[in-house]
Amino acid sequence: MDIRKISDEFHVTGQLHPEQMREIAQHGYKAILCNRPDNEGAGQPDFAVIRQAAEQAGLKAEYVPIVHGAAGLKEFQGMEAALKNLPRPILAYCRTGKRSEAMYAAVTEKVG
Repeated sequence: MDIRKISDEFHVTGQLHPEQMREIAQHGYKAILCNRPDNEGAGQPDFAVIRQAAEQAGLKAEYVPIVHGAAGLKEFQGMEAALKNLPRPILAYCRTGKRSEAMYAAVTEKVG
């Protein structure tokens, strides 16, 4: 996992897999946030599978899919709600982490 710190409470990474959830919890994360739509790439696990593994590892899990280049009001509101409601620290992911980082910047700039 290539994890990048965006703030003390928000980090991003590329695609996560169910077998990584325990390790993520052991690193002190309290929640994961998926910004990658299901079926975006070959071999990508569905979020339902990730959610189940996350919850078994004691993590909260939220799904706010963002189609590359097509974020609208619904996605911004979903991201805002996730950031407000999820326990911290949060590990967000998409294919590479860039969409998660960009949405965090856009939402926190608007809010802050």
